[in-house]
Amino acid sequence: MNRERPVIEDLIKENMSALELFQNQTLRPVIKMQHTLLIAAFNSYKLKRKIDFSSLTEQKKRSKIKAVFVKDINHKNQTIGIIVGAFSLEEYAYYSLNASELNKRIIQILIQRTQDSLAEIV
Repeated sequence: MNRERPVIEDLIKENMSALELFQNQTLRPVIKMQHTLLIAAFNSYKLKRKIDFSSLTEQKKRSKIKAVFVKDINHKNQTIGIIVGAFSLEEYAYYSLNASELNKRIIQILIQRTQDSLAEIV
């Protein structure tokens, strides 16, 4: 991996919980860095499952994206792996202690980011 994590301004506030801090310092930059790969993984999933997005309205596309991330455990785990694979050892140690809560946050961010990237979904 030759890419550096992007710096996202104005996410760190006073009185944030440790989970919020990790989300904003680590998860969001990693997800932004991995955006192209995450969209490619979703496009691959769509082709493999023979999902025809072209005939769906924008609202139905958004609903379908959410359903994929919530209901398909394999796709959900694959995308979480794309994120976790970019962690440092220290980040992974923190993640492993809080995996359940952090996975929920990862999926919520991924749903929103994928829904906001409908133009990139082919």
